[in-house]
Amino acid sequence: MSPRAFLALAVALVGLAACGGILPKPPPPPALYRLTALGAAGAAGRVVDAQLAVEPPTASAALDTDRIALTRGALTFNYFAGAAWTDHAPAMVQTLVVDSLQNAGQIRVVAGATGQLREDAALACDLRRFEARYDGEGPPEIDVELECRIVSEPDRNVLAVRSFEGTARPAANDMPQIVDGFDAALHDALGALVPWTADTLAAAKR
Repeated sequence: MSPRAFLALAVALVGLAACGGILPKPPPPPALYRLTALGAAGAAGRVVDAQLAVEPPTASAALDTDRIALTRGALTFNYFAGAAWTDHAPAMVQTLVVDSLQNAGQIRVVAGATGQLREDAALACDLRRFEARYDGEGPPEIDVELECRIVSEPDRNVLAVRSFEGTARPAANDMPQIVDGFDAALHDALGALVPWTADTLAAAKR
């Protein structure tokens, strides 16, 4: 058989396979989910005259992904099938921290660390936990933990260190409810992180 005839036969076979449904169909794209920032909490009161850069949180390789993590016991780690965050978890959390601090209105300037801000301080966080933990029957418990440091710029002296945790138990074991649980647990952590950040910068300005 000539090379040209062989190529024509191969193309025909591929076409027949596609028409006959022999080739496997690609899986459907995952459903995408996102979380929300804290809203404005009323009058902000005195505004700290400072510029704060929020650095991208560090995270383990297991959490530095757009997949939604779950655990079953201390030694297992997995992800929900057919669901994903709209961004890698650390990048999404960075955006929500920035938005929450801006919405609170307690610090004059808050932005992501882009190198374009002449910041007085930076907020650096480690994303320690960001997962749905199954510990029995029923819905999982959502665990969020951020280990945070505020450092002065440009000398990088540590001004304060604190861990912020949030937990929530979804009403049902389905993906929308589980995502709502992530939102509630993150809000728990951010509800303490936001005033702590402003108070730390205010104390540093005295």
